[in-house]
Amino acid sequence: MLKHRVIPCVLLKDWQLVKSVQFDSFRTVGHPTSTARIYNSRNVDELIVLDIDASLHNEEINTEIITDIADECFMPLTIGGGINSIEDIYKVLNAGADKVSINSKAIKDKNFIKKASSIFGSQCIVCSIDVKKQDNHYKVYTRKDGILDIDPLTLALEYEKYGAGEILLTSVDNDGTTNGYDLELLDYFQNKLSIPIIINGGAGTPKHCVEAIKNGADAIAAAYIFHFSKYTPNDIKRELDNNNIDVRILNNKGVDNEQ
Repeated sequence: MLKHRVIPCVLLKDWQLVKSVQFDSFRTVGHPTSTARIYNSRNVDELIVLDIDASLHNEEINTEIITDIADECFMPLTIGGGINSIEDIYKVLNAGADKVSINSKAIKDKNFIKKASSIFGSQCIVCSIDVKKQDNHYKVYTRKDGILDIDPLTLALEYEKYGAGEILLTSVDNDGTTNGYDLELLDYFQNKLSIPIIINGGAGTPKHCVEAIKNGADAIAAAYIFHFSKYTPNDIKRELDNNNIDVRILNNKGVDNEQ
């Protein structure tokens, strides 16, 4: 059985890593390379960095920063934002990323997912879905176009069919609130997909992470809790382990203990 992952998910904006609240009100996390060094020492399983400048303004992907982050990052690195072509994926992977996260391009052209997964492998392709609730129904949301008349589960099932390896599922309403993950959204997705779901948006305590896994998430992504709370990634992993959830825990010698 695969172990459940604990993953920082941060935004790249104006050459800094930031955290948002409901996709607005950005708060600086830190410089990309120094932040990557911190994550290396804190027993996180992966790192997701989403370039919101490239995504929103159709800018070139900042491969210089990606290379700087990758040089300091000893865990798997996923880069998203501004991925619009196969050439973009080559650039990101050549800069040092292990995976790419694709959002807007996937909504517009699902065959792009099929082509990308056939070239790079499904394990390299993460499809990101941002979700907002409207009139008591979940809808897909993008920063550029707002709320779309698209059901997020239907979209996720299509992504799976076209070769996505994982789904990064973000609740815009819960993002940065520290009130917990959207468990209703997770319940809506539970047991519907055969590929992993990384839930993002709302973690404020280790208990929230336990709730997310117990409600169907395969991995938890977060930012606020890692930088602006008293909790560490190891606190989260200990809480998961105490609730009989399989996670990677390092012993005092930095070796992965078998669970």
